[in-house]
Amino acid sequence: MASKQKRHFVVGVTGGIGSGKTAVTNYLASLGVTIVDADIAARAIVEPGQPALDNIASHYGAGILLENGNLNRRKLREIIFDNPAEKQWLEQLLHPEINALLRQQLADATSPYVVLVSPLLTETGQHTLCDHILVIDTPEHVQVDRTVARDSTTEEQALKIINSQIQREKRLSFADTIVDNSGSLSELHDTLEQFHNDMITALFNKGSDH
Repeated sequence: MASKQKRHFVVGVTGGIGSGKTAVTNYLASLGVTIVDADIAARAIVEPGQPALDNIASHYGAGILLENGNLNRRKLREIIFDNPAEKQWLEQLLHPEINALLRQQLADATSPYVVLVSPLLTETGQHTLCDHILVIDTPEHVQVDRTVARDSTTEEQALKIINSQIQREKRLSFADTIVDNSGSLSELHDTLEQFHNDMITALFNKGSDH
């Protein structure tokens, strides 16, 4: 668990592809909760001019860059997808920088608690930045259907992505709270409203104990 010296109570939100992470964070944001997104941080550290992008270009050559100087993400994904050694090299380069940026953004939050959303929350050690882990859980067939509809991909490709992620049971083992998102959006919102109210109450009571 995170250090007690941290100013903000951090709720980590994670789930597999198609589980509904965006729907969850959009609703919590509408309630005034600050959202820190690990995917956005991961993109920010490889923007042109950032040291991480320079390191990637030095490692793979200028061909890893698009004509405008941005990272060719598709080409990079192709390189690392079936190459564990290259994936490990990239993770060792990027994860410390991503986590440093996340720590800064968490510290800058202004809401009673702050959400850190990350598809790799449990795989990258980002869960250690959190005080409470909320896992969004959906059956695999729902993940597949949503991913196919959203990304215009095939069922086979969706399953390949799901199988490349942490196993569902292992992800759930990290959870302090499990949100079932196999139903409607309104059902999800009702669950999240209750979670939010419970969190605010718990933090208020904790603060009044001092």
